[in-house]
Amino acid sequence: MVTKQLSGKTDDADVMRADSLAREIFSDIANKWALLIIETIGDRTRRFTELRNEIEGISHKMLTQNLRMLERNGLIERTVHPTVPPRVDYTLTEAGHGLRATVDGMCDWTHRFLGHIEGARRRFDAPVNG
Repeated sequence: MVTKQLSGKTDDADVMRADSLAREIFSDIANKWALLIIETIGDRTRRFTELRNEIEGISHKMLTQNLRMLERNGLIERTVHPTVPPRVDYTLTEAGHGLRATVDGMCDWTHRFLGHIEGARRRFDAPVNG
């Protein structure tokens, strides 16, 4: 994967530009697994197994890939403890906590409008009489 390096130009922060670093970051974090991992870690320190058990449907591979991506982007911190077997903990960084506030807002929005969305889907998927 080729990553654009931040040049300090305002273009780097413009998500509307295809070549912006902001769009690359947005693409990284705007997936269901990343958002669920951020929400699940929350204010606690979590181990890999805890995350895998709590996030229903995530595979070992997907969890590993997303944890690495979140760490690369500075949203989580990974701590390896020198024990046998090794123990690895994950916590949110300051930037991760900032993103969590947005994720919490998205969760609140989902709860608020779930009935509306379900109704819209039923109407859209209903056969047309005619």
